[in-house]
Amino acid sequence: MTLEIIVVLLVLLGSMAATVPVFMSLFFASVAGLVFFTPLPIDILAQTFFRSMDNFALVVVLFFILCGNIMTAGSIVTKLIRIANTLVGWLPGGLGMAGIVACGLFGAISGSTVATVVAIGGFMIPALLEQKYDEKYTVGVMTTAPILGIIIPPSISMILYSMVTNCSVEKLFMTGYVPGLMIIVSTCVYTFFVCRRGEQIKSPKPTFREVYLAVKDGIWAIMLPVIICAGIFSGVFTANEAAVVACVYAFVVEICIHGDFGWNKFFKVSVNSAVTSATLLIIVAGATCFGRYLTFRNIPVFITEAVVNSIHSPWMFLLVINILLLIVGMFMDIISATLILTPLFLPLLFKYNINVLHFGLLMTINLGIGYCTPPLGVSLYITGAMTNRNLIYVTRACLPFLIIQIAVLLVVTYWPDSVLILPKLVFGDVSQTATSGM
Repeated sequence: MTLEIIVVLLVLLGSMAATVPVFMSLFFASVAGLVFFTPLPIDILAQTFFRSMDNFALVVVLFFILCGNIMTAGSIVTKLIRIANTLVGWLPGGLGMAGIVACGLFGAISGSTVATVVAIGGFMIPALLEQKYDEKYTVGVMTTAPILGIIIPPSISMILYSMVTNCSVEKLFMTGYVPGLMIIVSTCVYTFFVCRRGEQIKSPKPTFREVYLAVKDGIWAIMLPVIICAGIFSGVFTANEAAVVACVYAFVVEICIHGDFGWNKFFKVSVNSAVTSATLLIIVAGATCFGRYLTFRNIPVFITEAVVNSIHSPWMFLLVINILLLIVGMFMDIISATLILTPLFLPLLFKYNINVLHFGLLMTINLGIGYCTPPLGVSLYITGAMTNRNLIYVTRACLPFLIIQIAVLLVVTYWPDSVLILPKLVFGDVSQTATSGM
């Protein structure tokens, strides 16, 4: 077994170091393990590869990606930012707070951190710099606040976690509101104290009429997250159906009401969404093959026994898992990490009596922070390109905000009732008897 582990890890890490795409690295490692160390036919991996993509749960991911791209190409994002700026823009650091709130609102529609960075950051970074906000603050807040895109429902990573564990995606969604709100409030408070003595240009305090006009102009935009959340949690439609409803709603609003989204744009957006979805699907396929190989070799069982024999306290187990996931997030994208690690951790949750929904949220936050940590943090490179700054500069700018997010992570880690209270109120029972769906 020791030789097998060394060979598989060498193939996996060697492929990644050679810049082989992640899904191919996982697939190569699976092939090496099966061919050299098991009597099983290689046909099993081919079946797994295609069967993993034939999953109805992945349809919702496609439509949320399409919805986010429609909003980015249209004017919904601009109207959401205007509403947020009208409400808090007059406070010290108000425009920065508006960007944070806008990330939360956009995240409640797109379910993607990268989409939130591109859509909100692309608009807010030039605006903040123009209003004389400190560049490090600007880069840091617009790199880290988009983590709200995967914490506040709907969340693509949560959908994949529920697909693997067979837990209720609606209940899992409900766990994201409290930590999302905690990150918004704590980051806004930090912004207030950092900017209260700065030279930033503040907007005048809005009148009631100005607030009314901003809300009136953006009412169709603000209703989109309301419709999604209300529809899912009232039982009017499922999470899968909510994604389709969101796409149709965004498309109709941009075409018929805002009138600034032509058919040419729709064609380009559709193609871009299809390419993004196809990329995600092949990552899912590669990760599923690797997970299937681990299952064949009983790796989860060995890991469970080793961890249980070494760690006896659930408190210490959660601390170790948080550290491990933060490190994993530095080197692996959230999709691959969720699909590979969840089947490994699932048996341990029952050993330590940890709620599956609670752990799903912890995985999401931990791996979401990985978007802002080097060397592979995608958000770092996006904002670096926007501001023409290198990786070291952007990473340093993010540090205060990462500390805030890690503090929130620790709170929700050791106070599970803070995030399980909403699912309990809405659904009653939050005990989950999840099984691996891989």
